[in-house]
Amino acid sequence: VQRSNPSGRKHGAAMAAGRGAAALRRAWRERRAALLEPRYTPLVAACLCLAEGGVNLWVIRRVPYTEIDWQAYMAEVEGFANGTLDYTQLKGDTGPLVYPAGFVYIFLGLYYATGRGADIRLAQYLFAGLYLLNLLLVFRIYCRTSKVPPYVFFFMCCASYRIHSIFVLRLFNDPVAIAILFLAINLFLEERWSWGCFFFSLAVSVKMNILLFAPGLLFLLLHQFGLLGCIPKLCICALLQVILGLPFLLVNPVGYLTRSFDLGRQFQFKWTVNWRFLPEEVFQHRAFHATLLLAHLAGLGLFALHRWHRPKESILALLKDPAQRKPPSPPLTVNNILCAQIVFVLFSSNFLGVCCSRSLHYQFYVWYFHTLPYLLWCTPTAKLAHMPKVLLLGVIELCWNTYPSTVCSSLSLHICHGLVLLQLWYGTAPPAALHTPPSGRRPAAISKKAQ
Repeated sequence: VQRSNPSGRKHGAAMAAGRGAAALRRAWRERRAALLEPRYTPLVAACLCLAEGGVNLWVIRRVPYTEIDWQAYMAEVEGFANGTLDYTQLKGDTGPLVYPAGFVYIFLGLYYATGRGADIRLAQYLFAGLYLLNLLLVFRIYCRTSKVPPYVFFFMCCASYRIHSIFVLRLFNDPVAIAILFLAINLFLEERWSWGCFFFSLAVSVKMNILLFAPGLLFLLLHQFGLLGCIPKLCICALLQVILGLPFLLVNPVGYLTRSFDLGRQFQFKWTVNWRFLPEEVFQHRAFHATLLLAHLAGLGLFALHRWHRPKESILALLKDPAQRKPPSPPLTVNNILCAQIVFVLFSSNFLGVCCSRSLHYQFYVWYFHTLPYLLWCTPTAKLAHMPKVLLLGVIELCWNTYPSTVCSSLSLHICHGLVLLQLWYGTAPPAALHTPPSGRRPAAISKKAQ
């Protein structure tokens, strides 16, 4: 029988503490590099996560909670808990339930965990934990891509009032959906495409805005597997939606589909953040909505053809098996460059959708907030160019913190979005160098893990 060795454990703990202290001393000696070099992202991320734990506790205890949608969420899922399976009958104080079935199951769990929604403080602590989990997933993506200087993460964390409010003071469902989405992206970076598609679909089932990432994901699946190869991945997404919605589909399928996936839903002008400078009749007009949809599709087409896809190759080649393409497309294997390409396609796909949205409400900021540092710093940045990018982040934050929105704030937001788009278009190159194998070598076959 082996006996435990307390002295050995103490020695191991002392060595670990010594290594940690040495890393901190080295980081302090190289503090300028620690702020600018992406290789220091894990260390900076760890410090910021610790700080964020304290910030969230302070916000919960010191800043008054504001009721907006929480009680409505609880009333909606209470109807399901009481046996109502007709989606058109599930309602709250703010109106009918308009989210897919995944929302119902997740918030039903919160309903029971918080004493039928009565324990608001416990719900805030749960959302604070969700905030930290979301932050860890985001930092893991940034560690894999090695694009963003660590000092930028301060603006992504402790300096954002609106994001803390969305998570721990408003308890919206948007953070739940976006956290699951970031988990899916981490799985894509690990070449676990099937599991990534599963969690992507789960995120869609919480809130439909996740579909803004779908064009980019479809492009990546076609590039990786070809048309026939990506069909099983798409089936995973579709099958999960059917399984989650099955109790409601069996009772009133039309009611469930029209309520949970209502693409034509009208938004109230008083809550818009991005279109305040328009007259309300223009904002509500169907022709304006159609114009935005066409602009969105045109933007996706241009980026797919000229920024996501290799030049001098037909986009239809994506339909073929990767091994049959000329030249063959190497798989998206795990390394910093190709991880950055995956993230660029997904983040830019979502950002194009945000720019063309019919309306952005205050909680929608979380849809793309954590992607902004990557979108701004994924292009080569000269020393003097850092300050304009930080200023752009600051102006976007200011626009989202202006309540109610004004003509100036909404126009400024569109100008900032336009500048980000221009930088993405002119500052990035098509991925020819990223996908071209070294001379004399054929690309490796798709790994079994990716299958």
